[in-house]
Amino acid sequence: MHATLGFVLALTIAPGAEGATTASAADRQLKALYDAEWQWRQKEFAELTDGLETKADDHWPAVTAADWARRKAYWQDVLAKIARIAPAGYSDEERLNAAVLTETLRADIANIAYRTYEAPLNSDSAFWSSVKPYSPLQTATEYRRYIARLRDVPRWFAENTLNMQAGLKRGYTPPRVTLAGRDATIAAFAVTGPENPLYDPFETMPASIPVPEQTALRAEAARAIDAQAVPAYARLLDFFRKVYLPGARETLAASALPDGKAFYESQVREYTTLDLTPAAIHAIGLKEVARIDADMKATIAQTGYTGSFADFLAFLRSDPQFYARTPDELLGFSSYVAKRMDGRLKDVFTVLPRYRFTIQPVPDAIAPLYTSGRGGLSGCLMNTYDLKSRPLYNIVALTLHECVPGHSHQAAMALEAPDRPAFRRATYFSGYGEGWGLYAEWLGTKLGMYRTPYEEFGRETFEMWRACRLVIDTGLHSQGWTRQQAIDYLASHTALAKLDVEIEVDRYISWPGQALAYKLGEMKMRALRATAERELGPRFDQRRFHDRLLGLGSVPLPAMEREMLAWIAREKATPPL
Repeated sequence: MHATLGFVLALTIAPGAEGATTASAADRQLKALYDAEWQWRQKEFAELTDGLETKADDHWPAVTAADWARRKAYWQDVLAKIARIAPAGYSDEERLNAAVLTETLRADIANIAYRTYEAPLNSDSAFWSSVKPYSPLQTATEYRRYIARLRDVPRWFAENTLNMQAGLKRGYTPPRVTLAGRDATIAAFAVTGPENPLYDPFETMPASIPVPEQTALRAEAARAIDAQAVPAYARLLDFFRKVYLPGARETLAASALPDGKAFYESQVREYTTLDLTPAAIHAIGLKEVARIDADMKATIAQTGYTGSFADFLAFLRSDPQFYARTPDELLGFSSYVAKRMDGRLKDVFTVLPRYRFTIQPVPDAIAPLYTSGRGGLSGCLMNTYDLKSRPLYNIVALTLHECVPGHSHQAAMALEAPDRPAFRRATYFSGYGEGWGLYAEWLGTKLGMYRTPYEEFGRETFEMWRACRLVIDTGLHSQGWTRQQAIDYLASHTALAKLDVEIEVDRYISWPGQALAYKLGEMKMRALRATAERELGPRFDQRRFHDRLLGLGSVPLPAMEREMLAWIAREKATPPL
């Protein structure tokens, strides 16, 4: 699904400057369809629109097989109606809306057809991890909705468990090896009392809520957690340990799943929005790995190190100078990178958001199995668990990607953007969003953000990491690679810590196709920038290029390419001032 959850971002910046026109019949027909679909979707997935933000309602969505079948039929009907609209009648903006909605519904329908809801988990995330809100609750109403969701956890968990049982019966599960230790993320929430992380939002409540009301809400929450949520987590934990984990498949490849070859190709299309075969992507990855490998060796030479590549990686992984001694030291390093970047934003965009984000540690309950960092509107999370696995030379690239000018910055710009259809604000395409995050890392090379060869090597390690994903994901799911083969490949090409390497490989195994989006999206953006620089020459202004690129909002990569090439042509045809 493309709907935003947790720290996933929807990118919706200002429309293009082509000017508004009277809505055509095609525009009006499309608008009626997506407005109705949005209202229906909000109800189906228990979400509310609060201003420009989408927030959780007072219950969890229904997830039975019958509910998914009903949704599939509804979306198929919407697609059929879109197909009957003459596309020549669309305005520029509605053409984008049609492309976004069509690709979103195509992926939604495909996922239901493959019954992906029967495996509502992978090594990176799971349905049970979304119960606790990680963005601050701001009003008494939001707290009451959260308490109501806590009471609904038993029903929601039971429906998901039935789906998992159905997946078990037909061999549709994440690979067993990728689920080892994931029971800890359930067990943390299966304890009664205020130590349960579900109670965390009540530790510090907004002063705008009167103290007596805070006291009442805390008492109500404690009852809901202990009486409804904790028993549901305990039942799920028992099922996971005794039934699901022992019964999960031992194979690795998506191609080993029911109708696996077609399923993997569908996942590749969903996450990349490109019509590329796994074999073609594998070849692209090998070429990128070779290119970046040469860059990394040139950077090593700049450090003065004379040993082998493998010895240099061992040096980076073991020398204390590259590691924080305390969580605050790592968070402070990341915060300084973000502040340095703040000083360069005027050189990157012409419009900046007012909304501010914070930098926080990944919560303890999920940190051991969580990725290195993740950026969202309110906060940018940095993982401070196992500091010997968090080298500081990687933090510059990580902060640029997750915080600014990457995901947290994107989310703030989206929040303050001029009006756009609500469904566009809640739509996310990985190739576009993650492509921008990786492009933001590369952009740091143009802004002096990497101060030492080691920090530049960290950036190259991150770029190599994403290039390796093209090779590993396709290798695992279409070419018969083993888990150890994937681990060895990633470890030998990057300076990532052993823990990160294993977590990442398990993520690729259990989440087919998703890891392909980053590098392919970034490559498309850099290619478009190169085209703009070549066509516009000295008139090229990266600020205007970035304004338009983000101004498209989250769109499929083919739509992004089409719109950016049209922008370049208009810029070229405009007489200089």
